[in-house]
Amino acid sequence: MSTPTVETMTFTQLLRRAQALAADGRRRVLGLTGAPGAGKSTLAERLVDRLGPQTAVLVPMDGFHLADAVLHDLGRHARKGAHDTFDGHGYVALLRRIREQRERVEAGDDDIIYAPVFRRDLEEPVGSAIPVRPETPLVVTEGNYLLLDRSPWQRARDLIDEVWFLAPSEEQRLEWLIARHERFGRSPEEARERSLGSDQANAELIASTAARADLVVRVTD
Repeated sequence: MSTPTVETMTFTQLLRRAQALAADGRRRVLGLTGAPGAGKSTLAERLVDRLGPQTAVLVPMDGFHLADAVLHDLGRHARKGAHDTFDGHGYVALLRRIREQRERVEAGDDDIIYAPVFRRDLEEPVGSAIPVRPETPLVVTEGNYLLLDRSPWQRARDLIDEVWFLAPSEEQRLEWLIARHERFGRSPEEARERSLGSDQANAELIASTAARADLVVRVTD
């Protein structure tokens, strides 16, 4: 697979692209992906904040983290954040329900959808935390594995209208990632070990998916 071209764009340019996606008022899904620490959550939150609640809502993939107790039972807790430590099937099912929401509401089969969220202060997912209303045209979703070409993740790509792969410099990404780990309670040594250990293994897998994105971008502000 060829190496994708990285485009340098400002936040304002990306905001306009998101506005254009939502302009016709139909239900659209915008996905943001990239390696751990690439700035997905930050950009997604900025976009949704600027677009406003009448236009957009954020539904992160991280709400589908398996609970720590389940990861311990499966022997996967040390690899938390890898693609098989999420309920990928549940995420795909939610995306499908989001895409079909308006039609299902009209048929009397659905209403407001309540999506889960991941609480970093708890390191656990919390269910039914984000209301997705049928009249909201744009759903922004962000997560590591939106472009992974293996089951069940490849079905997620089919349900997303446009996917942006965030590609900051590796130095910048690691700096952001280490700082995030420290912010949520890890020591500088633990933060660096995690960032260069299991997170790096995930980052290398995620980087291999960039060519499937509609846009590979480095945000300049």
